[in-house]
Amino acid sequence: MKKINWFKLILSFALVFGAAGLGSYFTTPAIGSWYGELVKPGFNPPSWIFGPVWILLYLMMTTALFIVWQKREKIITYPVIIFTVHLALNALWSILFFGWHNPALALIDIIMLWLIILYLIVYFWRLEKWAGILLIPYILWVSFATILNYSIWVLN
Repeated sequence: MKKINWFKLILSFALVFGAAGLGSYFTTPAIGSWYGELVKPGFNPPSWIFGPVWILLYLMMTTALFIVWQKREKIITYPVIIFTVHLALNALWSILFFGWHNPALALIDIIMLWLIILYLIVYFWRLEKWAGILLIPYILWVSFATILNYSIWVLN
């Protein structure tokens, strides 16, 4: 069994939860105001569900990144770069949707996010099966979020 690289583990956590924090910075103020006033589809979950789901997904993303990164000697590697690009798209969605109140631009972003998550699943799976598996619930949630984003855009 390979020794845990604590630096990469902590950096994995910092990258993922840094993106989560940036997204949350734009999301939280809009929940009780702008987002609360939007017309939402009947399948829209209650607001309280999003926090726990995202925390779990971010933990799974952190673990997937760490598993793949742990297999590499260098700090800067292609999997880390593509994962970081994906995190930028993830955070950008919150900025576009909640910060700018623009579901149309957010929809374009989330479609690109979905595509890069699919790519990451396939790529990570080839490197380490469990890393790919850990991203499957994420793409399922983002698939649901894409439909929700589209529905909110159409209804408003």
